Amino acid sequence: MNSNGVLKHINERVKLTGEEQDKLISKLKTKTYLKAQYIVQSGSIYQHQTFINSGKVRTFYLDEKGNEHIVAFGIENWWVGDICSFASQTPAEFETQCLENTEVIQISFDDMQNLYREIPKLERYFRLIIQSAYGNMSKRIIRNHALSARNRYQLFIDMYPEIAQRVPQYMIASYLGITKEFLSTIRKQISEESKN
Repeated sequence: MNSNGVLKHINERVKLTGEEQDKLISKLKTKTYLKAQYIVQSGSIYQHQTFINSGKVRTFYLDEKGNEHIVAFGIENWWVGDICSFASQTPAEFETQCLENTEVIQISFDDMQNLYREIPKLERYFRLIIQSAYGNMSKRIIRNHALSARNRYQLFIDMYPEIAQRVPQYMIASYLGITKEFLSTIRKQISEESKN
């Protein structure tokens, strides 16, 4: 198992001893998903926390008309999934689907609860991760109300240049809450302005 990425991510925030790392590694499982395969689907209970070793995913929900609304992307060294479903062990509202063949490291709900008791630093680590995710989500809500679509797009490509290059434009449009045609217009305007 290649657990180097997840251990590095954890140790950048909390320092685990060698014994603690061994205990954590014993509970981690590696899994490979194929492109278009789901890590979790709405209605199922999200049983694992999932860390991406390689690949990319999108997390989205379907409205009553069957339209997709992307709420997040995930790439290497990111945690992904429906945290509300995982934390409460209730059916997921979101779907997480692989956009390419993706290798992940997972830890089950029960193992995580036990590790929280045995290694309290892990509870602190996940609190920091969740706080960061909550802060980013709050900022995104504000930006969606306060910024124009063009400014939201510019901010997205500035903040996530790797994602902007690795996912299709229609998915970026869904994430930004605009149509793919409108995004195409925005991109054309930016391109023309850069030539002048």
